[in-house]
Amino acid sequence: MTPGDSADDLQRVFIHETFPTSTIGYIPVANFLKHPATETALRWLLGLTFVYSSLHKIAAPAEFAKIVYGYLLFPDAAINLIAIMVPYFELVTGTALLLGLYPRAAVLITLVMLAGFMIAISINLIRGVEFDCGCFSTTGDNRSASVWQTLMPDILLFMMGLQVLFYRGRRKWCIRQTGGLLSNRSDELGF
Repeated sequence: MTPGDSADDLQRVFIHETFPTSTIGYIPVANFLKHPATETALRWLLGLTFVYSSLHKIAAPAEFAKIVYGYLLFPDAAINLIAIMVPYFELVTGTALLLGLYPRAAVLITLVMLAGFMIAISINLIRGVEFDCGCFSTTGDNRSASVWQTLMPDILLFMMGLQVLFYRGRRKWCIRQTGGLLSNRSDELGF
């Protein structure tokens, strides 16, 4: 570079030297995140996590209702409804993600649930309430988990969900009919 080069040229050189590019010119991490296999792996991991987390709640709704009550955030009349509905939402959206059935709609619902979980957990962590998050067990084993052990998995899942939501390529391993209602092209239906 010569002293007369513009700031844009210097920035391009810095980026090129810091992040080696492929022959196409993209940063390798961006290529990895845009790859259909990455989207499929993240979608399946998110789906498996939600299906797995729903199973113990469906099997033991009374114990899960006690955990929901322990959050001290919901009116007593809503506790049983929440304890019954949330696991089935998790199961349905997780299964939809695994099968690739409306993946953007399924991941959007998943992100809304994760945001709700993170808000509820954060409120109780700020208040200093000792509680079991009920994420993967209804036995009360997570009562002594630290902030990071409780909140970080949800943050990681949320970031994975955002990657799946904003993926714009052709989705692989989806139940679909080309061009039909179950199309896997994210730009055809908007979901």
